[in-house]
Formats: sequence, C-alpha cells, structure tokens
Amino acid sequence: MRSMTGYGKAEYKCDEYSLTVEIKTVNNRYLDLNPKYPRFMLALDDVIRRSVSKCVRRGKADLFITFEKQGESLITLAVDEDLAKAYYDASNLIANKLGVENDFTVASLMKAPDVIKQSQNDIDVEALTPIVEDTIVKACDSLNKMRDFEGEKLKVDLLSRVKTIEETVIEIEKYAPMVQEEYRLKLQERLTEILKNAQVDEARLLQETAIFADKSNIDEELTRLHSHVSQFRKICDGDGEIGKKLDFLVQEFNRESNTVCSKSNNINITDNALKLKCEIEKIREQIQNIE
Repeated sequence: MRSMTGYGKAEYKCDEYSLTVEIKTVNNRYLDLNPKYPRFMLALDDVIRRSVSKCVRRGKADLFITFEKQGESLITLAVDEDLAKAYYDASNLIANKLGVENDFTVASLMKAPDVIKQSQNDIDVEALTPIVEDTIVKACDSLNKMRDFEGEKLKVDLLSRVKTIEETVIEIEKYAPMVQEEYRLKLQERLTEILKNAQVDEARLLQETAIFADKSNIDEELTRLHSHVSQFRKICDGDGEIGKKLDFLVQEFNRESNTVCSKSNNINITDNALKLKCEIEKIREQIQNIE
C-alpha cells in the first residue's frame, strides 16, 4: 500500500554542471504533474513527464528541476549601446525642451525596453537527456520510499478499522433474530389494548409478523458486509492502484450500512449500525490518500 503524499530529491554533479530534481506529491484522483524547469529544457518536457509517470500513478505532483553550470552563468546579458544612447539623448531633449531637471538614471536606462538583452548559453540538451531521466527516476524512488512508509501506517490503521466493522456486524447479528419476536409481542399488546376483551386473530397476527419480518430482514446485508470485509483485506495485501478499488468498496460498505439503518426496528441494531457508518466514514477519508 502506498500513500499519495511524499517528497523526494536526487542530485547529479560533474565538473561542468550540477542538476537537482525535487518532487512533492499530495493526494489527487488522477496524476496531475506540474513540472518547473529552466527554459532550455522545454524540449525535454515529454521526457520529463514520461519519466515521472513511470514511477507515480496518482497524485498531484510538483516537480522542480534546478540546473547550475559550473564557473559560468546560463544567461548572458548584452547591452545595446546605440539604443541606450538614443534613450539618453531623448531624455536630454525632453529635459531641455520643457526646462526640467533630467532625472534619467542608469537604473532607468536598464529598465528601458530592449536595452538589456538576455541570451541562453549553448547547452547540449541531447547529451543531457539521459542524465535528466536518471535523476528524475532517482528522485521518484526517494519519493516512493517515503510514500511506502506512510502507506504502511495507513494500512495498519485501515485494517484496525475494518476489524471494528467486522466485530460490529457480528454484534448486529446477535440482535437481528430478536426483531421479529419483539415486533410480534408489541403488535399483540397493541391489538389487545385496542380490542379490549375481544379475541386476537392469531392467524392475522402471524401474517403481519411475517410481512414485517420479510421487510426488516437484514441477513443479506450482513452477509454482504462480511464479504466486503474479506475483500477489503485482500485488496490491502495487493499491489498497484488499490486506492480506487478501496474507494469503490467503501461505497458498497456505506450502501449496506444505510440499508441496515433503514430496516432497523431495534435500538441495539440502530446503535451498532450508526457505529458502523462512523467507522466507514473514517475509512473513506483515509483511503483518499492511497495511490
């Protein structure tokens, strides 16, 4: 079992440059990758996305790639001297024409459009590709170690809660057979009170009891809940994207517990059914963070 929350980092260093990859993930229904890297790596976008998707199946992932060239900057700044002089001459002309002080500074000149131009130093992107791929995989491996650790803690909690569900279902099963007899006695008491000394029709009483018993029978729901518990444990011991499977199964848990609540005519069954729903909701919240 693997959590969708985690952080991983990997670095590559050589005499010419250093490369750092960091990846942070949180829960999300699908894989939502948001990579941030230097502009010259734009051609590697598809490679970057494929490398991450091989290791991370679900989650919102923020990927940061930092590239530093040793002894030289990635960006070179060039000054257009002719354009800078033209801006300066224009500022003097305006100041003289209007009779105002010329407050045009070097800082103002550097902010003027196209005076300072940036150029990217040549980098062999093709040679860098396998290094980027390998570093991303290592960062994802680091990420998944953390996510596996968190996933094991989630698994312990989930199995503990599903055990509580199983025990609660067993408790409900103790009271289920009493429902029919309780209803028959209550109905008989009410009829006796209404009819006073008149004879109660035992055949009709049994018929009404049988109709009620059929409507309030929860044997199927309890059987399915036991089956869901078994399936839940089996999925937890499996591999791959088990989060979606557990999410679907919890919906089935919830459906059966709602039916038990709606059919219940016994305070003990109702109390246990509500306890059941509470545990199911806690499980539902937890599995939102499972890959």
